[in-house]
Amino acid sequence: MTELKITVLTNVNLQVLRYSAMQKFRYANIRVPVMIITVVGFKGGIGKTSTAVHLACYLHQKEKTLLVDGDPNRSASSWASRGKLPCDLCDETEAASIASKYKHIIIDTKARPEVEDLQGLIDACDLMILPTTPDALALDALMLMVKAIPPNTNYKILLNIIPPKPSKAGDEAMEFLKEQMKLPVFSTMIRRYSAYQKASLRGVPVYESGDERARIAWGDYQKLGVELLKVMQ
Repeated sequence: MTELKITVLTNVNLQVLRYSAMQKFRYANIRVPVMIITVVGFKGGIGKTSTAVHLACYLHQKEKTLLVDGDPNRSASSWASRGKLPCDLCDETEAASIASKYKHIIIDTKARPEVEDLQGLIDACDLMILPTTPDALALDALMLMVKAIPPNTNYKILLNIIPPKPSKAGDEAMEFLKEQMKLPVFSTMIRRYSAYQKASLRGVPVYESGDERARIAWGDYQKLGVELLKVMQ
């Protein structure tokens, strides 16, 4: 796991920090092991913020978790402002001073980061999650991102906003990414439910949305969370 400095963060330009979410921490005498996960996408509309929010909520049920809103649009902050999330939330400029209090850190980032910012994102985390919807445009953007990151990067693709049966879009995208392209993909797919829109409007996790399918939707993230923790063991 990544080790965070407890005292002060040095040699970090806040302007760079804003666009790369968090740069690698330099540590001194006291070290705290944490799991840092960054959610990144080359395209908007792929459920990046929803993924960050719900993974943070899931992990917070296990250990104290911080959600870092590194997106200039402040999508996660807007979500939380309409209600209450169970985990703590801050922006990337605050993260360095409080990160040592948490066991897990989830970082939401801006859509389509600059290629030169990717190394900062990679250095800042233990795992990079790349959400994508199963449509052709999103998959094209995903492949551009995969080509842009170094080959030894620890990342995993998440198929997100999967349309309901009888659509085969999710299965076909999984087959393309995993079998044809041989890319690392979570076996769990996050299905599309209106419960997520209700949760965002209410500022709560999907399991508190009041939607009739809220429990089923949350079940997808519970499965993803279990898979994530196994990956990070």
